[in-house]
Amino acid sequence: MPDRPVKSGGKYTVTSPALMPGGDDKVFREFIQDFQAFAAHISQCRSLFGMHAGLSGSTYSTLVSIAHLNRSGEVGVSRVAEHLSLSGAYVTIEVNKLVKEGLIDKQGSEADRRRVILRVTEKGEKVLARLRPIIAPVNDCLFQGLTPEEFVLMAGLMKRLVPNGAQALTLGEYLVNQNEDHTRPEPAENG
Repeated sequence: MPDRPVKSGGKYTVTSPALMPGGDDKVFREFIQDFQAFAAHISQCRSLFGMHAGLSGSTYSTLVSIAHLNRSGEVGVSRVAEHLSLSGAYVTIEVNKLVKEGLIDKQGSEADRRRVILRVTEKGEKVLARLRPIIAPVNDCLFQGLTPEEFVLMAGLMKRLVPNGAQALTLGEYLVNQNEDHTRPEPAENG
């Protein structure tokens, strides 16, 4: 009979019964490994797209996000940062790189003088158009084998999980700080 979920500090890496089919964390651990591998592949593809455009992967992702978000209205740094789950300061650095390359424009908002509105330039649109024949087949390959229903389900699950990531990071930082003195190994004695 499998062990029951245990409190933190037990032998498993999760304690939620929903994450322990079969009463252990085997499926969870395999999922995390697969998820990390898939995320690494997506990141490497983004870097490849960026490199083809003369950009880093993160700068490319910022450009694509601005282009995507522009479709539904004005876009500022904070909206891009939220969309990418990055800090505003980091996005500002990436935005400044894109402005320097002439791929986006920054303009003051008429409604709020403190806000800066970001728009993809004609040059930026041309770069994205040049990349589409590469991006589309790569994205298709990344998700091949999924039915439309499976993809919609996965997209919905991902949307639900993203906020959990930020909460888990905050919790992890708190727990590390609370347990910092208790979890560090004893220094080796020189003998």
